[in-house]
Formats: sequence, C-alpha cells, structure tokens
Amino acid sequence: MSPRETVGTTAEIRTLVRDAKIEIIPIKGYEAKFAEVPKGTTVTITCSPKFGLDRTLAATEYAAAAGYTVIPHLAARQVTDEAELKEFVRRLEAAAVTDLYVIAGDAAETAGIFTSSAELLDSLAGFDHGLTSIGVACYPEGHPAIPDDVLADALRTKQPTAHYMVSQLCFDPKTLTRWLRATREGGITLPLHIGLAAPMQARKLAEVSLKIGVGSSLRYLSKQHGLVGNLLRGKAYRPEQLLADMGPALTAPEMNVERLHMFSFNQVGATAQWQQRLAGRQA
Repeated sequence: MSPRETVGTTAEIRTLVRDAKIEIIPIKGYEAKFAEVPKGTTVTITCSPKFGLDRTLAATEYAAAAGYTVIPHLAARQVTDEAELKEFVRRLEAAAVTDLYVIAGDAAETAGIFTSSAELLDSLAGFDHGLTSIGVACYPEGHPAIPDDVLADALRTKQPTAHYMVSQLCFDPKTLTRWLRATREGGITLPLHIGLAAPMQARKLAEVSLKIGVGSSLRYLSKQHGLVGNLLRGKAYRPEQLLADMGPALTAPEMNVERLHMFSFNQVGATAQWQQRLAGRQA
C-alpha cells in the first residue's frame, strides 16, 4: 500500500468519515435514495426553490420515520413569514427532528420577510421550539456576491444563535486551513463541519465544481492531484486525501473540526459505500 493510500486510514480520519453526514437532494422518488444508506446514518435534506419547503419537509418526515437521523436544510429566502417558520418547526418537532441547517438560499427573489439566515435565526430565537442544534454556512473560498469582511461579520452575528458551521466545498487544504485559522483568530469559535465532495468520477466532479463556483479550488486540484489526467483515464476523486493533506490542523483543538458534511450530489450509494469502506479500515 502506497503512502497516499495509508494516510487515509488514521484513527482521526476514520472517525470523521464514520460519523459523516450524507446530503440528499429530495428529487422525485427520493425514497430510493434513503434505501442506499444504512439505517442510523445521519442524512441532510436540501432545500431549494425548485422543490420548495414542502418537499424538504416530506423527505425529512419520511427519513425520520424510517430510522435515520435527519438534518433538514431551511432556506430563509423561501420562508414567507414567521407563521410559516413556526409551522415548519412544528412539523420537525412532531417528527422528533432536533437539528436544523439554516442557509440564506439562492432564490432570486425572497418569498417574504426574510432576506438572510441571520434574520431567520433571530426570529427562531424569539419563540420556543424543540431544536437543540442549528447549523449555518461558511465560505472558505469566499462568496461571488458577498465581500469576505461581510461574510466574517455575518458569522459573528450568527454565532450566538448557532451551534456549528458547515463549509462550502473547497478542494485546497491550504486555503481551507488558512481560512479556518484566520476565522478562529477573528473570534469565531463555532465547530466546523467540513463540506466535502463525495467520491465520484473526475469528469462529474469537474462539471459540478464549475457549476457551483469553486473553480479556483478545482484548478488547485488539477495541479496537485492530476485531475486532468484522471479525467482522461476516467478515474475517481478521493475525498479523504484533502483531510490527510490538512495535516495536524485537522485535529488541532483550537481548529475545532467536529464533523464532515458529505455533498453526495445524490451519488448516495457510492458515498455510503466509501464511508463504510474507509471507516472500517485498520490503520
């Protein structure tokens, strides 16, 4: 076994992979996607203008009843008012769901009174609910429409009402580590859930990356790990390598990396198989 194969079998990486959350997009027939992961797995359910809040709730209720630990996403810009927010939370409580991931959402126009995740979090804080854990988004490579200092200020604003942050995709371990260190120095202590692309063929990875705007990170990947060659050979991307390349920063207490959030892009079965295979390896 080569050095690059053994680095992914450290106890720390195995633990992170074992406990990783798998993101599922609730497309039509989403029930079959849940059947591809073992019961007890933590799954997150996306929320998009295309499918709406009801689809997210329906998939969440289905998954919870089927025995999965579920974290629904909630896009603030899709919520019309506080009454709809309370109804969303009420249905989560009825399904015994206690974790929620709050994002602003990418809807071109707001559906109602909320324009940001911070506004929705403030509203949540104003009434009783059964949520015990709330996550928010963060952007190691920045956001195409929001300056970096504004992003940092937004995290500080949300910190008192959130419990963890989930990073947008980043394929460059140095960029991720540098951003995380600066974030900690800036006073943001929220535990980080690293947003990690699931294993997939390199061609698919390139298509997805360009669509979601992490082109600079993709260029890094192509230089460091031969993505162009892998494209030609049809090889797959190995997400555990980013974790290994973070080195000591991955487990340093001051960095407070708590978990992995796997962006499966609905390659759910392959993601679950990778998780089981890697988590079960012996160092």
